[in-house]
Amino acid sequence: MNMNFMQKRAYRLGVLCLCLLLFAFLAPQQAYAQKIGKGATSDQVFEILASEIALQRGEAGLAYQTYLGLARQTGQADLAQRAMEIAIAANSPDLALVAAQTWDELSSPSQTKPKEVLVTLLMLNQRWSESVKPAVALLNQQSLSEREKTLKQWQSLIGRAMDESTAMLAYYQIISALVPLPSNSDILYSFALAAEKAGEFEVMEKTLRTILKKDPNDVNSLNALGYSLADRNIKLPEAYDLILKAHKLSPNDAFILDSLGWVNFRLGNTTLALTQLQDALRMKPEADIAAHLGEVLWVFNRPADAELAWRQGELIDANNATLKETLKRLKPDWILSVDKLANQWDGRFAVKMNDRPTNNTQGGSGSFTLSKIGFSDTLEIRSPIGGAIAKIVINPGEAILERDGKKIVAIDADTLIQNTLGLPLPARGLSNWLNGQVRPGSAARLVRDDQGQVKSIAQDGWNLAYTWSVTNKIERLTISRNTNTGTIDVRLIFDQVNE
Repeated sequence: MNMNFMQKRAYRLGVLCLCLLLFAFLAPQQAYAQKIGKGATSDQVFEILASEIALQRGEAGLAYQTYLGLARQTGQADLAQRAMEIAIAANSPDLALVAAQTWDELSSPSQTKPKEVLVTLLMLNQRWSESVKPAVALLNQQSLSEREKTLKQWQSLIGRAMDESTAMLAYYQIISALVPLPSNSDILYSFALAAEKAGEFEVMEKTLRTILKKDPNDVNSLNALGYSLADRNIKLPEAYDLILKAHKLSPNDAFILDSLGWVNFRLGNTTLALTQLQDALRMKPEADIAAHLGEVLWVFNRPADAELAWRQGELIDANNATLKETLKRLKPDWILSVDKLANQWDGRFAVKMNDRPTNNTQGGSGSFTLSKIGFSDTLEIRSPIGGAIAKIVINPGEAILERDGKKIVAIDADTLIQNTLGLPLPARGLSNWLNGQVRPGSAARLVRDDQGQVKSIAQDGWNLAYTWSVTNKIERLTISRNTNTGTIDVRLIFDQVNE
């Protein structure tokens, strides 16, 4: 929905402020005596001091494990808190989450700060569904003013979500559980958008009308309610009045102009709709607007122009929900059929890494098999001579690496492979990419050739360049990434692709 873009931008602006506010209470240089007391044995005192010395020497992993182990042995919550601080400083959000869970378990139920940090880390680790229960528990312990501050902080994290729909659903579930509902208009507006994502249109409509009752000139709510009615093709005269009022209040807003064009299209004013949508796209190139413009051009029997609009939308964000739904529904000829997707790939890989500061080049090669069953991907990596290196099972929200008879579990597959194998392989969403699709959950740029086949994708910092066979099976894929510290090039050659 077009108003989501406005909300996203507001969210992203608040992320840095959130981090500063959330962790301001953390004190990495706390007096060690506070942790050593409370009946600690001499051995435990020694381990704590040794851990701090190890930390000063850069051995964060050893210090983390020691503090977390001692916390579980002694039941002292502040030791788990220190382990969490070390993990945060070491940029290890998954380890910080483990320590935060222990900190919360060992703390008094009346303490809210451990819960606040735990929920935030769950959200930062994209474990949105798991955040709902502790989030509600935390908010029920807070005053109404504290609730408002916390909910605004969590709003900021939605903009960082890999899957915005999942994040919005969690936010809806959290606020729905509160009695009474928040009264702040900004929070209610976000709640309304979240309700729309959850398919709770009556809740969304009621919430937006509540905001408008307090402030009849709330532009965002006018536009959001009007657009929702128009998009669902209901109450079109009211939708038109709401959007027209928003447009008069904010005549230079491209998203509102897009809504006006869309409601005019629904009302049958197609010529006016076309002009308004063309103007909106010129003012603000966005995938939602391109999707709407393409559909109007399609109705005008101008398929070539519709294709140009939709391709422009894919260049902006091929993962946009409105654009994807439009193309799926209208099925233009220039998009190749994806009815038969591959589910297993066998091939070879070569990785080359150039470290810019040292100008050192490293690399590796081997073979691989990637298979997809339902929502689960299994990636098997082998050495150049065929020996097994590792097996990685990638499920939604979890990655499991099996190596030398041991299993390592992490939230993110890419980080797991990098940390355990030293290979910067993009495993998350790889099966989508090998089928010429963008990975769900994050913005992506997609370019097609003249026949409609995917030529390149840019997503998650990776640039992908495709070579396809005459039967539209993938033959080669080059994946590259350019960072501040150097470049990464991954080349995949496919020996066999099975449907």
